[in-house]
Amino acid sequence: MIDSELSNAKKLLWLVCHTKPRCEKKFSALMKAERFEHYLPLMESVRKYAKQTKKFTKPLFPGYVFACVPAEQKARIYQMDLLARAITVTDVAGFLRQIEDVKAIVASGFELSLMPLLAKGRRVKVSGGPLHGLEGYVDNPHDPRGVIISVDVLRQGLLVHVPLENLTVLP
Repeated sequence: MIDSELSNAKKLLWLVCHTKPRCEKKFSALMKAERFEHYLPLMESVRKYAKQTKKFTKPLFPGYVFACVPAEQKARIYQMDLLARAITVTDVAGFLRQIEDVKAIVASGFELSLMPLLAKGRRVKVSGGPLHGLEGYVDNPHDPRGVIISVDVLRQGLLVHVPLENLTVLP
């Protein structure tokens, strides 16, 4: 590799781009128009309505697109107001390995779904259903029967059976 090519390669940034709601495909189109390397993993989804079934593609990771941009052109990713924030990847080698794994999984055609990484004691918030807004702790990530909602005054906890799709992991 020539020295100038090496210095140009060092100036590329891999970014995890958090888009505004429902803007992933538009942001991906912007990256394509700018000729920036990017990846928007998509999965096929099927919706059944009363009289028909519709197939469509949706982002595997809602709200996220992965992009590689020259450092001096990073401001260009914000030009159409589609982005909430861009997070610079620090471990590029590990990140690229994981992206290759995701690409292989998506290309395999196997059925897949997004699952939060849960650990015992991890704080979560109920994001749907009648308990929307409650916060609690993960009971058992290997057999997720629900979350524990604590009642601190009584030093007690209630184990509530909540579907995983209604849980959001808190920082």
